[in-house]
Amino acid sequence: MLTLAWPWLLLLLPLPLLIRQKNTKQLTGGELNMPGIAHTREVTVSQGRNTSRLFYYLMWALLVLAVARPQWVGQPIDIPTKGRDLMVAVDLSGSMQIEDMVLNGRAVDRFSVIRQVVSDFIAKRKGDRLGLILFADHAYLQTPLTPDRRSVAQYMREAQIGLVGKQTAIGEAIALAVKRFDKVKNSNRILVLLTDGSNNAGNIEPMEAARIAAKRHVTIYTIGVGADVMQPQGFFGTQQVNPSADLDEQTLSAIAKLTHGRYFRARNPQELQQIYEEINKLQPVSRDQQSYRPRSELFYWPLGLALLCSIGLALFQSGLAAGLGHRSIK
Repeated sequence: MLTLAWPWLLLLLPLPLLIRQKNTKQLTGGELNMPGIAHTREVTVSQGRNTSRLFYYLMWALLVLAVARPQWVGQPIDIPTKGRDLMVAVDLSGSMQIEDMVLNGRAVDRFSVIRQVVSDFIAKRKGDRLGLILFADHAYLQTPLTPDRRSVAQYMREAQIGLVGKQTAIGEAIALAVKRFDKVKNSNRILVLLTDGSNNAGNIEPMEAARIAAKRHVTIYTIGVGADVMQPQGFFGTQQVNPSADLDEQTLSAIAKLTHGRYFRARNPQELQQIYEEINKLQPVSRDQQSYRPRSELFYWPLGLALLCSIGLALFQSGLAAGLGHRSIK
């Protein structure tokens, strides 16, 4: 929006009118009318004075407006805080395709639920810097730590199963998060790691990575995803199986305990949503978020127009003087 830094200076606008009115009162009654003399020259001079006076008033108004400092104020921009850095690591291994979750009354795969819940969780973390790690055969940094929550959530929604392989490199995901946290100082370092299996890939064991994370003061919240019971339709009829048999809850619990975090178990979308709400309580968003509005100075516009008016006034007065001189010669 358009605003003025010093609007009170606009009180100076009527100053020339007040001065002229005072001078007019002092000169009232001092005119001498002489009948019989042609008034053509006087009329021309009077009209020229009126036009010049309009130029002067316009120039004065533009100069006062320039001194009042007109500004264009933009939309609020959040200032990144150093209070909390939160990294989200999501498993994209092949087992995420298992359809043991129910969403809106129909069976869906695990990752469809995770994508929705995690995206909502990221969008709510206003005031934090967030990053996204995707892992399967190896861990990859999808989004570095940034206050731009929309971009992180968008990358989460665009992720696909099998994008980085079919296996599960939990240790690499933890190590990559620790490496990224080493680049920032004076912050609460939080890692939320979500998986549905056990470590079977990567170059570092999960517990070794967790010990490094503990030394670097990184708190890890681990989430194990997958239903306990699933009844698929087979050749011999309905069978009851445990789709989460590969989930290494013991290691995930140990990682959380070693880094002063917590382990959570998500068997359905409702539990997963509750887990992220619990994490929001354990690690509330930064409350010292600040913002500012960018301001662009616009004083040079009225100042430039005042300069053009002065040039126009000079040309007008030169033309008027030339016209009067020509009439005098005649």
